[in-house]
Amino acid sequence: MKYEPIDLSKKFELFDEYWTPKLIAESNNQLVKLAKLKGELVWHTHEKEDELFFIVKGKLKLKFRDGEVVLKTGELFVVPAGKEHLPIALEESWVMLIEPASTLHTGDINEQRTVGIDEQEWI
Repeated sequence: MKYEPIDLSKKFELFDEYWTPKLIAESNNQLVKLAKLKGELVWHTHEKEDELFFIVKGKLKLKFRDGEVVLKTGELFVVPAGKEHLPIALEESWVMLIEPASTLHTGDINEQRTVGIDEQEWI
């Protein structure tokens, strides 16, 4: 077995698409994903899964029907299961997500940017 760390900066250099999470690791049926974000996604809910956002670079606003949180580089936030939210990247942002393997990034909404569970790409 080869033991090597995962270099997040190098992984982010491998893709340019926005709102298309890439898989980099798996632990206990939790996937670690990287995504570049810019602009808005869509209001959505993950009924049974929490969603952890860690901001590697940039700034991300998470809007909720009853408030919002703005995350900056080095900060993280967990959106609880069942909480409707709207991610908005105020500038190009690099985000690491940690969530169950069953989680779709657009939750209960199927739209043009939705990437199916079997369509997710490992980098």
